[in-house]
Amino acid sequence: MNTQRRSTLTAFLLLATTGLGLAGSAPALAATAEDLNRDAQQALQTLYRSNPTAEGIGKKAHAILVFPKIVKAGLIFGGAYGEGELLRNGHETGYFNSVSASWGWQAGAESYGYVVFLMNDKAEKYLDVSSGWEIGVGPTVVVVNEGAAKNLSTSTLKDDAYAFIFDQQGLMASLSIEGTKVSRIKR
Repeated sequence: MNTQRRSTLTAFLLLATTGLGLAGSAPALAATAEDLNRDAQQALQTLYRSNPTAEGIGKKAHAILVFPKIVKAGLIFGGAYGEGELLRNGHETGYFNSVSASWGWQAGAESYGYVVFLMNDKAEKYLDVSSGWEIGVGPTVVVVNEGAAKNLSTSTLKDDAYAFIFDQQGLMASLSIEGTKVSRIKR
């Protein structure tokens, strides 16, 4: 690796580490499985209180993938990480991490939570059998914002999965290309 690349990588890692520390006081990595279980339940309740449409979709979902806290930081190159769990019938059935990498015009740090409602057997099976679900590959995932949520009802659900992002904190300016991979982890 040449000196310029090594300097760029070192600067990025320093910025990302600093940004991750500034993004919030609670770490993205849960200390124990019990902490992650508690955090996931609290995050799901926070989403339901702020978005009744999400609660309706949650009642129809086959399974719910909850990431209570994702921490993201970047300056040209960026990354995000968090851990979550899969719930079936309200009970934890597995633990997952969410890893993102991005590049483009971006600067800052933020934290947020996200929930993915898996609406059918196809989406649930893909998560179970894949060595990591790359969002955008495999089952169709619709990211629901406030405007879309107003026009969405449980009778119009046609896609494999619906994702809701919530509880954003921090400041991140971004026009970037991003990839996210969700993988099973042991806890």
